[in-house]
Amino acid sequence: MTTLTTHTIESAPQASKPLLEKSVNAYGMLPNLHGVLATSPGLLDAYQTLHELFVNSSFNPEELTVVWQGINVEHGCTYCVPAHTGIAHSMKVDADLTQALRDEQPMPTAKLQALLDMTLVIVRNRGNVADEELAAFYAAGYGEQQLLEIILGLSQKVISNYTNHIAGTAVDEAFKPFAWEKAAK
Repeated sequence: MTTLTTHTIESAPQASKPLLEKSVNAYGMLPNLHGVLATSPGLLDAYQTLHELFVNSSFNPEELTVVWQGINVEHGCTYCVPAHTGIAHSMKVDADLTQALRDEQPMPTAKLQALLDMTLVIVRNRGNVADEELAAFYAAGYGEQQLLEIILGLSQKVISNYTNHIAGTAVDEAFKPFAWEKAAK
């Protein structure tokens, strides 16, 4: 496994220092992922910007969690699944929903299942969506805005999941109770 530098505010490139301070102010700690991203100030800035845009999308906390965790689990990200489990708890998302996502089990509602299904179709097929898949997503109550916002969430997750795979990013102490590994199929 490759490891990359996990910066502190003090060791980070100058352009990353204010971005890391922003992370500490937002989370009360410096997430290891942000420390890794700090090597590239532009990537850290892009990640933080995409995160803010996605959090402020039309999705509610449950839907944000479905998109984030659906992608994290599909990508097998052993850093992001625990982190987003903790984030989901802080957003008051039902623990049963979070556990179903972690275990790749059905969603509690047809609408959330349609969201997860579309998210996974986009990820697995690299954006190639069949007409019937799109029709099912729209029939569940979603529209074009939500379709495009899945891509926004995916953009954020590609940065974090791929970086964590390359870096072997250590799970933060706060998220260690939510440790996770992808189940063998």
